[in-house]
Amino acid sequence: MLTSLQIKNFAIVSELNIDWRSGMTAITGETGAGKSIAIDALSLCLGERADVNAIRPQSNKAEISAQFDIRNLPQAQQFLSELLLDDEEQNCILRRVITRNGRSKSFINGSSVTAAQLKELGQMLIAIHGQHAHQLLLKPEHQLGLLDAYAGHNNLLNAVKAQYTHYHKLQKEHAQLLKQQQAQAAKKQLLEYQVEELDEFALQEGEYEQIEIEHNRLSHSQTLVENCQRELMSLYEQDDQTVLSQLQHSVQTFSELSSLDKSLEGISTMLNEAAVQLEEACREIRSYGENIEQDPLRLQEIEERLTQAMALSRKHQIQPDQLAAHHQALKQALDNICSDNARIDDLEHEIAEALHAYHISASQLSESRVQSAEKLNELITQSMHELSMENGRFAIELIKEHDRRPNELGMDNIDFLVSTNPGQPMQPLAKVASGGELSRISLAIQVIIANKVTTPTLIFDEVDVGISGPTASQVGKQLRLLGKSTQVICVTHLPQVACSGHQQFFVKKEVDNAQTYTSMVPLNEHHRIDEIARLLGGDSVSETTRASAKELLVVQGAA
Repeated sequence: MLTSLQIKNFAIVSELNIDWRSGMTAITGETGAGKSIAIDALSLCLGERADVNAIRPQSNKAEISAQFDIRNLPQAQQFLSELLLDDEEQNCILRRVITRNGRSKSFINGSSVTAAQLKELGQMLIAIHGQHAHQLLLKPEHQLGLLDAYAGHNNLLNAVKAQYTHYHKLQKEHAQLLKQQQAQAAKKQLLEYQVEELDEFALQEGEYEQIEIEHNRLSHSQTLVENCQRELMSLYEQDDQTVLSQLQHSVQTFSELSSLDKSLEGISTMLNEAAVQLEEACREIRSYGENIEQDPLRLQEIEERLTQAMALSRKHQIQPDQLAAHHQALKQALDNICSDNARIDDLEHEIAEALHAYHISASQLSESRVQSAEKLNELITQSMHELSMENGRFAIELIKEHDRRPNELGMDNIDFLVSTNPGQPMQPLAKVASGGELSRISLAIQVIIANKVTTPTLIFDEVDVGISGPTASQVGKQLRLLGKSTQVICVTHLPQVACSGHQQFFVKKEVDNAQTYTSMVPLNEHHRIDEIARLLGGDSVSETTRASAKELLVVQGAA
């Protein structure tokens, strides 16, 4: 539950420290005194959007801190534990700071967090019901949310949401692939033509380099043969005038000279090795010359292939030696397009299965809603009777639409129906209920839902607008009863509701040195009687109104 709240430089509050207790706490005060400021500050501390206009004039920042006791809140404890923010004493301190430059900082137990994390935790700690909640009651999505909150079937809601998310994801992928398919139709046709042409040419990796070498050799075969023969004659086959014979003569000469001077042995050895190498080279030249291929048909064939390769390279604007790799890239691109088509077929099957699974989960959710609606109808009708609508009847109409477009809330259309007078048919809430009746029905629903939901602190911010007299007394009794099991904080202007509180705060506004200040003070028994008397009689407090206030406190406090 909420144990304390500190506010600094927020709106017309300079500094405010409030300690909260269990049970029902009523907050009252004069009109314009700022009874809802504490609630607004608390909302900000729970992660609501920050506004620099909320900073008190002449101040650089606003700061709000709220402390909670979470000993009986395992969900909040787990959330803090997962973020490594848990406290040994199982306290939780939320803090929010807003600066003039528009920035805000959020903290949990002294550690910086995001506003989203603050808000997620805040929803586990407090539920705030604003004074315009009865207007939301006319919206179908809000009606559905109230029914689901009462039913408490989060597992079914999560299943429907998960099935819808999966279905929506598949639908999105399918739409994207269809769009790509349409855009790639022309590209596919071009790719098929290009791949077919390159398939027919069938140039292998590295083949272009090889045929270039072969073409160069065949086109110069005569030159190669003639030059090999000429050099072979000069080196080896021209009687005693060959290079080999002259080298061998030099070998012989230095071999003889080395016997006279040992330092020439190295030269003799090198010349001998050169002669051996030269003789081996000559044999290689003879073999090469004898095996040179002179094939005009093969040469023509290679020239045609080179010409075609050059033509294809110009068409694709690449080098001829890149044709083989380019061919494979085009084939891969074409395969990808074809695989997309296959994926579209698979997706259509998966989408049908996902839709079937969604309908199963949505049907289970619908059945649970129907069962909970029957119970809620009885409870709200009974509460309407207690809130001075003795002839009131309430019913929730649920229509399951199987052909409805899937969404994360299921297949149900919902409408709250009401009849407030005998003989009057059940009609939609917006057509029948007056403003006061709508407020009472809204409050009845909020109290019933609050009993069902495990949020430890409930705040009602002037939800009793449009209610007075005996009805107000009954509203106060219901809130007090709720306060026995849940911490209830209620901002009110009705004495009957204020008297129902286990404790009461008074909000007052003061002006000092042209500055406005708002404070909130707890009321003791004596001051509480005066405040109730003020609410009963306006600005004039008399012994009569004090007596009425005492009696009202006794009656409502005993509820």
